[in-house]
Parts: sequence; C-alpha cells; structure tokens
Amino acid sequence: MTSTLMVLQIILAVLIVITILLQKSESMGLGAYSGSNESLFGAKGPSGFLAKATFTLGLLFVINTLALGYLYTKAGNRSVVDTVQEKKQRTVPTPSVPIPSVPAAPATPADTNAGK
Repeated sequence: MTSTLMVLQIILAVLIVITILLQKSESMGLGAYSGSNESLFGAKGPSGFLAKATFTLGLLFVINTLALGYLYTKAGNRSVVDTVQEKKQRTVPTPSVPIPSVPAAPATPADTNAGK
C-alpha cells in the first residue's frame, strides 16, 4: 500500500511541476512553446484551467502526503526492543528428560611430604 502511494506521490509531484511551468507568467514559462494553448483551453486561455488543475493536484498531493505519514507512523510504532522481547519469549522449551549430574571431583590425597 505504501509503495503504491509513494509512486502516486512522485507522479503527482511531476504533474504539479508541469502545470506550474505551463501557467502564464511574466516570461510566459513553458506556455510560450505550445502555440495553440488559447484555442485548446477556451477563450480565456489556459489560466483558468491550469489554475484549477494546479489546485486539484496540490490538494491530492497534500492528502496523499497525509496518508503516507499516517501509514508510516502506524508501522513505526513498534520498537526493536519489542521484537527482541518476543524472541526471548519464544525460546525452545527445556527437555523433560533429566540431565544426569556430573560426579564431584575426587578428593585429593593428603600430602604425605608436608610433615617432613
């Protein structure tokens, strides 16, 4: 889900950049390179259509950003310590067969040369 939203985020960012660059400005932006803008978008030119498209794309971009933030925060609520504690709780149970005890070390003989 997050990968789909991330791809959509990139596409929206590219579309926003394109619509902003197509808008009429003092230097005409990239709109100067497409000669038939006015006939394509109506009598007013592209300004009304591109302004609405920019607003709509911007709104979709913000909503998508909020959704991505929510999903990443929801997935990030777990700590590494939580996973370590879960692994410790899932340890292998001890065997039910008793382990034979190891006999104690034999007693050392008394030192016979100590009294000389």
